[in-house]
Amino acid sequence: MTVPLLAIDTSGARLQLGLMRQSDVLTAIEARERGHAEILFGRIAGLLAEAGQTYADLRRIAVVTGPGSFSGLRIGLSAARGLALALSIPVIGVPRLLGLSLTAGGPGPIGVLVDAHRGEAYCETFTAPGQGGSGTALMPHEAARAAISGCAIRIESEFGDIAAIARFAATADPAAFPSLPAYIRAADAKPQEKGRIARVGAGP
Repeated sequence: MTVPLLAIDTSGARLQLGLMRQSDVLTAIEARERGHAEILFGRIAGLLAEAGQTYADLRRIAVVTGPGSFSGLRIGLSAARGLALALSIPVIGVPRLLGLSLTAGGPGPIGVLVDAHRGEAYCETFTAPGQGGSGTALMPHEAARAAISGCAIRIESEFGDIAAIARFAATADPAAFPSLPAYIRAADAKPQEKGRIARVGAGP
C-alpha cells in the first residue's frame, strides 16, 4: 500500500477528493457541474491542511479517467498528471465504472450503469468489485439495462465512493491502470474546418 494518496474525481457533477493516509480516508465532496478548474487546487490545499500534510508528503495520485464530462475529465487528468510529474510520484487511472463497482456490497457478477444522457447509458459488467471488467460500452438505456439484468448486483449511479477509489488505487499497479482519458463518446464541440467561416461584411 502506497500512502499518502490523493484521489481526484471530476468526471461528474461533483468534485470529489480523497486523501488516504493509513487506513483512513479524508474526503471533500462538493456539487459542481462546471467550474472544477476554479476551485480544484484550493480544495486540495484545504484537504491537505486538514490532514496536516503538504504536497511533498504525497506518494501517489489517483484520478478517475471517465467516461464523463469532457471538460471535467480534462481538468482532473491534467491536475493529476501535473502533480505526479512535479512530485515524481506515480499516478493511477481508475475507470469510472470500475470505481462504481467498488461500492458493491457482495460478490459478483456486478453490473454497472451510468446515465450518458440523450437516451443512452454507459454500462459494464464485473466478475467482482474492481475485477474482471468487460469494458465500458455506450448503448441505448434499455439495451444497457438488459446487458446487466443477469448480474447478481446492479448499480445505477452517477457517483462513486471516493474513499473506496482511494483504497483501490493505493495497491493498484500503475502500469495496469494508466491515466488515459476514457471519453467513449465523441466530443460535442468540434473544431470548425479551416476557411469555412466567413467574416460578416467581408468582401469576396
